Amino acid sequence: LTILKEQKKELSQLRIAQVNGGAPSKLCKIRPTRKAIARILTIYNQTGRKQLKKFHAKKSRKLPVDLRVRKTRAIRLALTKNQAGLKSKKEQAKMRAFPKRIFAVKA
Repeated sequence: LTILKEQKKELSQLRIAQVNGGAPSKLCKIRPTRKAIARILTIYNQTGRKQLKKFHAKKSRKLPVDLRVRKTRAIRLALTKNQAGLKSKKEQAKMRAFPKRIFAVKA
């Protein structure tokens, strides 16, 4: 976090230089500084999320929504393999009454 503070301070100084019409060498440092801040924050957030996932994995059976794996709505709401394979009582009775015919071919 100390590195983050230093980077933010440097960025603010570069922004001031930009307003005052500073040297081009200073102005071209703005973008890399912003990217460095983004990298630091990304790592910080990723580690935080990992810790939260680990914490919630022990405690409860369901993770909070923001920590769950990102999927499309269709994938989330789709039937599971087990649900898709279930047959109604009527369908089961039909299957028993009329089983699949197996034929042997004479050679």
